[in-house]
Amino acid sequence: MTNPQNPPSRPAPLPHPALETPSDLNSVYANLVRIAHSPSELVFDFAHLLPGVTPARVCARVVMSPLGAKLLQRALSENLSRYEAAFGEIKVPGEGSLADYLFKPPPPPAKPGE
Repeated sequence: MTNPQNPPSRPAPLPHPALETPSDLNSVYANLVRIAHSPSELVFDFAHLLPGVTPARVCARVVMSPLGAKLLQRALSENLSRYEAAFGEIKVPGEGSLADYLFKPPPPPAKPGE
């Protein structure tokens, strides 16, 4: 049993490493990711899917260790929570795939008198 006056100690957070962003770094836009894995790594293929254009074009591949991927998942969850706290809930479509939601044809115009 723990004493309420002495809560269990937590490990100190890891320091954030300094990052250098090269001036010639290219940014890419991706609206699709394919994830594959082996026992030792996860592979994320980020792609740009355009309506009516197949196949989707892979624009970046990121290979991570399972630990790195787990830490990425945690960081994404924390940041999405902060984003939603600031800007509101992100609605996820409930039917069909995300591609169906993003690239479905517009509904037909209403006929006069309907």
